[in-house]
Order: sequence, then structure tokens, then C-alpha cells
Amino acid sequence: MQPGQRSKEALEDLLPAGSVATVELDVQERDRYGRLLAYLYREDGLRINEELLRTGYAVVGVYPPNVAYVDRFRAIEDSARVAE
Repeated sequence: MQPGQRSKEALEDLLPAGSVATVELDVQERDRYGRLLAYLYREDGLRINEELLRTGYAVVGVYPPNVAYVDRFRAIEDSARVAE
């Protein structure tokens, strides 16, 4: 199975179809390819972006001017690497 497929499945486990999530936007809503740039929160407060980083299913991508959580995300990603 490809890494992208595993990441997709991890996201589906965290947010199954029909789930309610809060979407937080930063400065710019979309990147130059039209992809939505957002932070996701589950109803119970779980930060989806952070959980995917923590479990190794995502890597930090920086899309200036959207940098609200870059330092936090990098710290989580670094911790996940050390824990491997």
C-alpha cells in the first residue's frame, strides 16, 4: 500500500464519513494549486493535523503566509521522528 493511501485511511479513521469538524483557515484559504489550506478539529477537540503528524501520517508543509502553527507542527514532527 502506498504511503498516501495509508495517510488517507488514517484520516478516515480520525474523521469517518459524516463526522463534524471545525475548519480553521489561516491568512490564505488555498494554495496556488487550489488546495484548501486548513486546520481541522474534531468535535472532541482533537486537532487532526497534529494527530496525523504525531502518528507519522503527515509531514509539515509550509505555505506562506499561512504560518500560524509552523513551530508547533515542527516540534510535533520532530518528536514523532525521535520516537520512531
